[in-house]
Amino acid sequence: MLELKSVFDTQSEVVPWLVKGKLTPLNENGESTNLSRTDLQIINVEKNGSVVFTWKGKKGTTCVGLHDLHKKQNKLLYIFDREVSLISCSVNKERTLLAVSILQSPGRGIPLNTFRPVSRCLTLLIEIHPANNTKVLKAIDSNVKVQFLYLDSDARMLPESHLLMISEDRCIEHIRIRVIIEEGYKVIIQDPDHLPKEIVAEDFFWAQWDTEAQRLFYIVEKESKAVLMCIQLYLDRSNEILMSLSLGFPLIVTRLRLVNFGHNYFHEEEKSSESLNLQIFTNHAGALSVCYSHPMQNDQELIYSVILLHYGWRKTFRVSLEKFKCACISDLAFLNVGDYIAVYVPGYFLHLINIQHPNLTCHSLFLSGDDAKVKPWNHQCYALSSSDLLLDCHLGKIYKPVLNPQLLMLFMQNSKLVCHQRAAMHCAILYLQCNSDVESQIIHWLCGLSASACADLIQEFIVGTLYRKAISETNALAKLLPCTSLVNWNGDIPGITCTTENILQSAGKRIHDCKVFWEVMNTNMESLKNLESLHNSLYTTNSLGRMKSRLLSGMKVDARAIRHYTNALETAKMILSKVDTLSPEERVVPFCQEEDCQQMVLMGLMSEKLKEHVLKHAHSLGKKKIDVIVNNYVANLLECIWKIVDTIWKNYGLRAHNLCLSNREEVNSAEFVVFHMMICVLQAVEGLSLPLPPGYHTIHMVLGARCLPLHSLLHYIDLGLLHPTERFVTRLIEELDNSEINERFKLSIMARIPEIIEQKICCLWDHPISTSYVARNYVEILLKKRSTQQKSRPIFIREQDPFETEFLPLTYLARILTEVEYQAPNPFEVQQNVDVKFVEDVALKQTFILLGLENK
Repeated sequence: MLELKSVFDTQSEVVPWLVKGKLTPLNENGESTNLSRTDLQIINVEKNGSVVFTWKGKKGTTCVGLHDLHKKQNKLLYIFDREVSLISCSVNKERTLLAVSILQSPGRGIPLNTFRPVSRCLTLLIEIHPANNTKVLKAIDSNVKVQFLYLDSDARMLPESHLLMISEDRCIEHIRIRVIIEEGYKVIIQDPDHLPKEIVAEDFFWAQWDTEAQRLFYIVEKESKAVLMCIQLYLDRSNEILMSLSLGFPLIVTRLRLVNFGHNYFHEEEKSSESLNLQIFTNHAGALSVCYSHPMQNDQELIYSVILLHYGWRKTFRVSLEKFKCACISDLAFLNVGDYIAVYVPGYFLHLINIQHPNLTCHSLFLSGDDAKVKPWNHQCYALSSSDLLLDCHLGKIYKPVLNPQLLMLFMQNSKLVCHQRAAMHCAILYLQCNSDVESQIIHWLCGLSASACADLIQEFIVGTLYRKAISETNALAKLLPCTSLVNWNGDIPGITCTTENILQSAGKRIHDCKVFWEVMNTNMESLKNLESLHNSLYTTNSLGRMKSRLLSGMKVDARAIRHYTNALETAKMILSKVDTLSPEERVVPFCQEEDCQQMVLMGLMSEKLKEHVLKHAHSLGKKKIDVIVNNYVANLLECIWKIVDTIWKNYGLRAHNLCLSNREEVNSAEFVVFHMMICVLQAVEGLSLPLPPGYHTIHMVLGARCLPLHSLLHYIDLGLLHPTERFVTRLIEELDNSEINERFKLSIMARIPEIIEQKICCLWDHPISTSYVARNYVEILLKKRSTQQKSRPIFIREQDPFETEFLPLTYLARILTEVEYQAPNPFEVQQNVDVKFVEDVALKQTFILLGLENK
């Protein structure tokens, strides 16, 4: 799933340039020869994407060159007139000065007694614009690394460069180098014998250079504990200590380890328990992660920790090695993969830790077997050259770790564990280029899942998609809107356990007055509280449903509620007008073709609630922009639900002509599948108290009426899985004929519709058979209640009508009904007493039908 994408290869991007310029050793015919990978080596990578490399030139010379990763151009920097062993090299931002460290010991294959230099390592500062003077900066027996600073300054370019010298005797010096220009183009070091020096750090056990932010991290021992220090280096003012954080574990290492200071080909760094395996990663979003492995106590368990300083947490992971059958274990490798930190042990596992949203462990991926292989992975020496690049020093290549979208989707589809499915889908939606094809693949995959798992994953898909679209519009919403449908997750991931420790208080005491760390940390912690509050008030407690109920009930007595209702509908109309413009594809499902006031009110209330939330925490955006952003958010919600259902319909070949009630006998199996998938979508959306596209319940009811037998259909309605709408009942009356089966079907549905719909459509249902069923049921209810009466009142004889003397059965029935009406309360409690004249007319019609006189 994780791949190393090559961004630079010396053999393809440097060797042809060297041969063409005849910068390599010549053969007998005077032609340039190709260099082997051992003769052409990458030695450093600067901040601006410049790769510093060295090779063996003509006549025993050693050359230093530069490759620009952005422009894909090469440049010769300097030529040593003899073969030298470069162990470190760096060029300044203006490419006018070159700092090198040369190992003055015999090269590989040369006897040790050939010569013995006065000092083992010589550090030089060379003027290369043009090649001119050379200044010896240090001559000592221990190795020295050099690194120029690349600091951005708002002021004009300062006439000086800044250099760090890191020696293995555990001392870091900061040198300021002032330069002058002579003869219009020559860059000369000013007063080279008196260069200002400042000791930045001493007695450290580990150090790392942050290439992007130009910060220096190092670890010292205080009170028998490892303490992480961070120094920000500046051009025009004193350096600043940003952080002093106790890591909480004792220092038991003896060897020095340097990270991101280039690679020394003449001294292979052996990874062992004697050096600290720790690396720090930062990214553009302000995340700062400290990753380190714990000493192995046995061969059954591997422990490593990740300090997420931007959240104030330490997460410690324990991986059981019992199921792995590898003979030996190599050291942990930490890789920066954008919004993930990858922990890789070749042959064992690959753990992708989500550092942007780390509060739920189900959003991280723990892989083993073939899924955990990283290709191409060289088991030899790797060294991080910058925050997101990986240097293969032996092959002369630079890689960038990336997630393969196809493999990620395949893993998601083949996984049996819901935690793996959720993590893979979360990654695909939020962090990859999730286009319409990927979304369709995810929806198609969701269709094949069980109903219990499908609804939860549909929720995750909807919320994640909305988050991605919202932050693409403005990144200010990244901390204000939820990226997941979950608030908490307490499940287990097989093979690994995680414990979380809050180190915010201990970190806060030792983080100095640094706005960078404080702002990011406080923002993240505050956002978690805000998101939990938003979840509770909007998604998990049916707050919108209660608001809608209060609003509708208040409209009867409160003019303000009527205005609130009207405003909500107007907002919903604005939102619906945007939905039609969001998708260029032709839609199959005919949503938004009716006025569904219930869903429109929910849209308006959701928009209102979100506007209050965003305005409270991001008022700097302005009310007008917030209105647009929130309305787009709700519109994207409706479009997302529409797309899910539309994709389901297309996958199973359904079209609008399937929504016909008159041919309910002609039902295919695809309609059953689509009907049940729409139930999953309904449960997912209603589980988050979100609005549906207008017409959803109508279309769902039509499919239910086509697919289900009557008793099942009524059961689904009683359970709240189906919702009869005014449009559906109207179609029911208009499209179905007046056969006895259809009338019984209509009556069963009519008995379950809300009163407000019943009042609107009662005038449409006027047929003798329909009326007879109403009369029968009404009389049956009245007579049942009469039979329960213990005492019967005398029959009330009213003034006789001429009609009664001529038709005695009707007279008797009218008297019975009149008596029952006086003795028992009306069964329809919310209605007025039944009009006797109406009952007489109904009974008369029924009598005509029984006598066969209805057409006479």
